[in-house]
Amino acid sequence: MYWYKLFFLNRINVVCYVMVSACLFGCKPDIKETGATLKYFDIKGFFATDIARLNKLNKPVLKTIVYNGVTEKKNVQIKNWGPELDLFAGSDINKPAWKNSYSIVANDDFLLYKAKYPELKMREMLIKKVNGKVKWMMIFNRTKNIIYQTTEKLSYFPDSVYTIEKAQKVRLMGTNFYKVQGIIAR
Repeated sequence: MYWYKLFFLNRINVVCYVMVSACLFGCKPDIKETGATLKYFDIKGFFATDIARLNKLNKPVLKTIVYNGVTEKKNVQIKNWGPELDLFAGSDINKPAWKNSYSIVANDDFLLYKAKYPELKMREMLIKKVNGKVKWMMIFNRTKNIIYQTTEKLSYFPDSVYTIEKAQKVRLMGTNFYKVQGIIAR
């Protein structure tokens, strides 16, 4: 029986080795657009730069939050703008799989991106530029599945105001609306 146990254990070791190897070699790192020309506006890069700038300026913000009709206003000092503007930066469409997923209408002053497929979260993005500098942008996101539906309208005016309007309808729980507006002190 010793030979049987040895043979059986060796088979288990080989199977485990093959499974672990398959898992390790099957893992692929995220493909990044480093060094490559981006097809669409670099929203991630834009907000990374703006977040660093706003963190450095450290200006007070009059923040208004409306949740299902109840309003609260506060003057706040935002120490880290990253989480505050995360929804904007998260609307990035420069993923290799999406390189032909948006139609583009562009002229000297405006950029408009529209999703070609209904399953894409970022539905529309409108960017107003003056002399190559972003003056404002609006982003419309939508997520829909059997459990919930979420729509977002994001507006951003550098050095001035940002607005996040969100409606979320969850099956069996109802609908919630909220709006966050931050007015940056001049």
